[in-house]
Amino acid sequence: MENIIFEQLSEKHRTDIIDIFNYYVEHEFSAYPEEKLDYCYYEKFLSISKDFPAYAICLNQKVVGFCYLNAYNPLQVFKETATVTYFLHKDYRALGIGKQALDKLEKEAKNLGIRNLLANISSINDASLAFHLKNGFIKCGEFVSIITKQGRTFDIIWMQKRI
Repeated sequence: MENIIFEQLSEKHRTDIIDIFNYYVEHEFSAYPEEKLDYCYYEKFLSISKDFPAYAICLNQKVVGFCYLNAYNPLQVFKETATVTYFLHKDYRALGIGKQALDKLEKEAKNLGIRNLLANISSINDASLAFHLKNGFIKCGEFVSIITKQGRTFDIIWMQKRI
């Protein structure tokens, strides 16, 4: 999709980003909290992505998603491994924006010396599992029945891509 702009996450994106995330909190199983997050939670997104690429995804001056990398583990021995996160506004899924976000994060990860990308995905999020498989990730682990949300227990799948 053309006209996509990646803006460095900043204070001006707080409301849009939390609103996008809270949709998934309330309606799907890809965001793990059980209740909507307060807007102050945005500080957590900024904190965990500090020193890594972190973007609001904009189309025609509207925030339609966000993406970022964060350290898998803060120990220096894990410096070549990062976790990827991306969420798109529900009306902007399946348009190629997620692929653009992943490509951008991959390119920047390589520039930072990162060689492994990890994603943790709800086992009942078929669309995300398929997206990651299609884009070169492989399943590398599974935590069985470790989360219960809205009365439903499911697994967390870890996927990895060597870049």
